[in-house]
Amino acid sequence: MKYMLLVYGAEEGWTEEERHQCMLDSMAICEELDQQGKWIASSPLHPVTTATSVRVRNGNRQVTDGPFAETTEQLGGYYIIDVENLDEAIEIAGRIPPAKIGTVEIRPLCPLPEVETQQ
Repeated sequence: MKYMLLVYGAEEGWTEEERHQCMLDSMAICEELDQQGKWIASSPLHPVTTATSVRVRNGNRQVTDGPFAETTEQLGGYYIIDVENLDEAIEIAGRIPPAKIGTVEIRPLCPLPEVETQQ
């Protein structure tokens, strides 16, 4: 089963040393999962101040700078994993360093239907 682990936290919650160590620890988890055939992708995100939000209302596109909502925790990164079940996803999410000061949301990915492409 494929899951997306969404990593939320306060952007100012890390010192530069803590952020660097978090990256090293996170990369080690990715390498381990990759060796087990369970890692698909992951990446930290740039700060929420770099976000652009797009909404379409009544056929009109609205583009605004910044995030969709004002919150104390922002989406800071993600992992996409392929594991046996939710219990395994929970175990992995608990090992991700930002889980210690933020939140890791686990969401199953919906498989897309097969689509024929015309060549």
